[in-house]
Amino acid sequence: MGKFINPFTDIGFKRIFGQEVSKPVLITFLNCLLEGEHHITDLQFLDKEQLGDSVDDKSLIYDVYCEVEGGGRIIVEMQNRSQPFFKERSIYYLSRSISRQGEPGPNWNYSDLKAVYLIALLNFKQRTISDELRTDVTLMDMKHKTPFSDKLRMVFLQLPYFTKEAEECNTLFERIIYVLKHMDVLKRMPWMAQEAVFQKLASIADVSSLSKKERLAYDENLRKYRDTVAVMEGQWLEGHAKGVAEGHAKGVAEGHAKGVAEGHAKGVVEGHAKGVAEGIDDNRRDNARRMKADNMPTELIAKYTGLSVETINSL
Repeated sequence: MGKFINPFTDIGFKRIFGQEVSKPVLITFLNCLLEGEHHITDLQFLDKEQLGDSVDDKSLIYDVYCEVEGGGRIIVEMQNRSQPFFKERSIYYLSRSISRQGEPGPNWNYSDLKAVYLIALLNFKQRTISDELRTDVTLMDMKHKTPFSDKLRMVFLQLPYFTKEAEECNTLFERIIYVLKHMDVLKRMPWMAQEAVFQKLASIADVSSLSKKERLAYDENLRKYRDTVAVMEGQWLEGHAKGVAEGHAKGVAEGHAKGVAEGHAKGVVEGHAKGVAEGIDDNRRDNARRMKADNMPTELIAKYTGLSVETINSL
């Protein structure tokens, strides 16, 4: 058991990002992520049931739902495993939060619509989006390449693409991502002397700070997470082995087909050449026979046909 809680478990994620005491951590993370666009000073957690969505397998997805100043909503979620229709699910999930802002009655209108952001930390590589750590999705005017609206935004962070070591992390955002990736194996929390957010993380993520009840729940959560990882690895190995076998079979089949085709082509060329040569040779023999019938000297026949004296004498 590591010193710090595993953030890829439901309990670990909620403890780090989803409770009142962890607000400073969440606010710092969001400000780093949206630097130059927004600066959040406070937020409040909302009831996730407002999203109108539920996930039965809690080893897959867990999230927090909050409101920032001005009424904007932010969904922060952790996903451990990809799923069918990944993009469609993300759009639907975000759209539910947008549509539920409409209130019954004559006093609400569309000018009250607040922006909704989805921040998704992915503990896997999603092949249907870009091959990099961060992917930003928004509404855009395609002709002019300018923003169409700021009411919908999705940010995907594919954590496996982050490969920096601790000494290579120069920004606060990079350091937070590094800690999230490695928290459950860290012996001590790095950068505590430089950044207050890591002091806060160290206090709320220390496994020893869990109550007995919390520890039992966390241990069960961790077991489910490890089971999920084991299943994912098993599926990957099975798929990899199948791919290798299919690739080998395809290579053998293609190699055989190529060999047959090349052999056929070579046989045609060689057969043609041999046929031509044999045809020419037959013509010379026929001419030699005619010359012999006319009592032409053997030396002259050899000179004009190119046949040897021995071949001419045998005719």
